[in-house]
Amino acid sequence: MATDVDVRPTAPTTPPKSGGRRGGEKDAWPLLLPALIPIAVFSVLPLIQGIYLGFTDSRAGLNQVTRFTGLENYRDLLSYDLFWQSFRIGLIWAVSVTFLQFVSAMGLALLLHQNLRFGWFARLLALVPWAMPPVVVGIMWRLMYDPNYGPVNGFLGAIGIGGDANLLGNFSTALPAAIVVGVWSGMPQTTIALLAGLQGIDDAMHEAAAIDGAGVWRRFRYITLPQLKPVIIAITSLNFIWNINTFDLIYVLTNGGPGGRTMLPMLFAYNEAFRYGNFGTAAAMGNVMVVLIVGALVFYLRSRLKPEDGR
Repeated sequence: MATDVDVRPTAPTTPPKSGGRRGGEKDAWPLLLPALIPIAVFSVLPLIQGIYLGFTDSRAGLNQVTRFTGLENYRDLLSYDLFWQSFRIGLIWAVSVTFLQFVSAMGLALLLHQNLRFGWFARLLALVPWAMPPVVVGIMWRLMYDPNYGPVNGFLGAIGIGGDANLLGNFSTALPAAIVVGVWSGMPQTTIALLAGLQGIDDAMHEAAAIDGAGVWRRFRYITLPQLKPVIIAITSLNFIWNINTFDLIYVLTNGGPGGRTMLPMLFAYNEAFRYGNFGTAAAMGNVMVVLIVGALVFYLRSRLKPEDGR
């Protein structure tokens, strides 16, 4: 005898409500603490202390009384010509190295993007400068620039340009020679970023443009560059920040010489703090540098993003 079976759909069961979004956020805080505590101790607190020291007359030494001086350090910096000279040199360094890093890295990334034989080995060689500590890079290039037995002078002598000049000790060539080292040491990360961006571009776009008669340059200008724009803005902004804050490479390479021709702002502030013991003045220099760098980056980002947001 057949029996009737109830086949009516049952109401879906709803999972029990949790504490809501606020409850989830509260539960997440204990998980974030192991990461937030080191950031607060090693980044936020030193930053706050550095900002505070810029408004004091703090000096090196035991039993030194630190007084709050307000804007006195900043008024003194307005007439401190050596500091502004170092800032001008730092701008020349940062802009030149950032631009040349981008141009050379773009060419290398385009080359590595091709289906080259032993392409993996070429990518490995491109990363070598990135794997070397800045101190090692500075020592190595000092040896290469040596006027007596350095290979750079040997090459210049072979092509008839010179051969016995002290490139790092000459007023007119010290900064350009240091810029070459900065470009060489910082190019790999730019190359990797641009290469990753190139690999994300759809090849069909280039193929369609080629069928329509677009040459290599037009495809690069109207397809490659627009597709790489987010990557270019991000990597050039980061490079500018890293380059303007360069210290260790120049410290080992030239120590700011000759005659202050390669005295970058961070090296100048370091000498003010640890050579002359003026912690308050050095902190004020760092605060001014932060404000100026942020202003330059805002101007750059607004100019690069203007076509997209219409402002």
